[in-house]
Amino acid sequence: MKPTDITDPDYFHKVVDCQYACPSHTPVPEYIRLIAAGRFNDAYMINWQSNVFPGVLGRTCDRPCEPACRRGRVEEEPVAICRLKRVAADNKTDIRDRLPEIPKQKNGKKIALIGAGPASLTVARDLMPLGYEIDLYDDQSKGGGFMRSQIPAFRLPEKVLDEEVNYILDMGVVTLFNQQVSSLKEILDKNYDAVFVGTGAPRGRDLPDLPGRSEGDANIHIGINWLASVAFEHVKKIGKRVLVLGGGNTAMDCCRTAIRLGGEDVRVVVRSPKSDMKASPWEIEDAMHEDIPIYENHNPKAFISEKGRLVGMLFDVVEPVFDDNGKRTLVPTGEEVMMPCDDVLMAIGQLNSFPWIERDIGVEFNDWDMPEVDKSTFQTSLPQVFVGGDAAWGPENVITAVAHGHQAAISIDKHCHSEDVRVRPAPDFNLVSQKMGFHDWLYDVHISDDERNIVPLVDKKTAIADRKLEVEKGFDFSQGYEEAMRCLNCDVQTVFETDRCIECDACEDICPVQCINFIDNDTEENLRQQLKVKATNLDQDLYVSDILKTKRVMVKDENVCLHCGLCAERCPTGAWDMKKFLLFSAQAGQDRSSK
Repeated sequence: MKPTDITDPDYFHKVVDCQYACPSHTPVPEYIRLIAAGRFNDAYMINWQSNVFPGVLGRTCDRPCEPACRRGRVEEEPVAICRLKRVAADNKTDIRDRLPEIPKQKNGKKIALIGAGPASLTVARDLMPLGYEIDLYDDQSKGGGFMRSQIPAFRLPEKVLDEEVNYILDMGVVTLFNQQVSSLKEILDKNYDAVFVGTGAPRGRDLPDLPGRSEGDANIHIGINWLASVAFEHVKKIGKRVLVLGGGNTAMDCCRTAIRLGGEDVRVVVRSPKSDMKASPWEIEDAMHEDIPIYENHNPKAFISEKGRLVGMLFDVVEPVFDDNGKRTLVPTGEEVMMPCDDVLMAIGQLNSFPWIERDIGVEFNDWDMPEVDKSTFQTSLPQVFVGGDAAWGPENVITAVAHGHQAAISIDKHCHSEDVRVRPAPDFNLVSQKMGFHDWLYDVHISDDERNIVPLVDKKTAIADRKLEVEKGFDFSQGYEEAMRCLNCDVQTVFETDRCIECDACEDICPVQCINFIDNDTEENLRQQLKVKATNLDQDLYVSDILKTKRVMVKDENVCLHCGLCAERCPTGAWDMKKFLLFSAQAGQDRSSK
């Protein structure tokens, strides 16, 4: 193998698994250390630079970082990264003086944002400091998009959302709320330099052909529409017996909202086994904590009405059967179940809807009636039109929409300056030694042995009685500190200098996980098998040194390294050093401002 190029920002970025897994690549260990130090404003601003909505995401994120956390490789639970983000948000003071300064002299370019969700707001957050004028269109009365209309207040208080949305709107964004955009052509005729479409996936799936659908229509509701009606207080009650169809996060929000609006017998009904439910495990746990039962393997067969009013649903009980290729089919068992109900909430998926984009203006659509969007530039076939968030490729989550917004903003900025949108700017990163004395480091090397902290909840009876009362209390400072100390500092890298090594093998002897090997070079496939502990995780790289004096090489398996620093402390010549790797993803205008 060739020596590892540690100047490539992607190399150590991949080693910081939590940051690499985050769609917006938030520097997770860096802000966790700041939380442990009580520097909440600093921790918040690091989050804000990357994920834009720390208070929102500290409560609602889908947490792709946590399954990647190395702590989860040595014990059952990873670091509570998401909830630590909330610790920074809840304990910060006024940070408005830290927000980017907005130029009074504009750059002459004007952008339209369609939809006021997280993707569009991220585009505004990145472009306003560069001198752009921005018009934001949305059919709701406030910004936030589906963060406001689909996430219940008991999970995301309105004041938290308002605060973080207003950080962006107060930059001078022109808001055109309560305006339904019905024609993209009309928007383009206003001579905007670029248009960003961030309208989400606004159409909930229905079961229009199920027998009895039309007769029971008055009490059959599309889940996302019903949640929006609750959020804007158009709906304040529901029947006592409620069936929620679907196994995703929207279904969990629907059932938990229903019991707060008067539902006494609220059930979640899914076609597939519980193990196949798409809802996040913690969302399912929260619903079950509130005593909401989940009925699996029930396939809707008919809505049942009597005297013009919905009274129940009929289901076929099914079982999953797998063929020789592992393909699953849900096969009826012959058993039917009738469940009485007063209302049905359908949360069985979301669809995009673009009737307002004319098909003759240059935006190409694919076979799924979705705009053709470049996955790296977010540009459509009409160069000045960009699409991101759920509107691009279907429903995802808030943090993915934020990541889309950052990348779309880069493209819009390049397009407006007649630059190639396919040339993407490099991230900002550095690698800095953490040495003070010979055995002292600039970071706290003590790692807590504590298990993951459990977020305290409001009393269940009290929580259910108030739709707007936030259920999770969040960590207090003591709990936040304890949880932060569980972080393994995976961004503090073990960096090896070949010229300093005397091949005493002391580092190899002291390594607690036997990830350091001095060995004859070979192909990667052979090296992985020849290490003291076989390197079986192909997603993690091998760190390979240049040729040593004995003609051997040092090979370290990044998959099992604990970043404990024992190799650097033991090395008599300082061939090993602990260096903090810090990476911020590129944002709009970054490559131009550095010239």
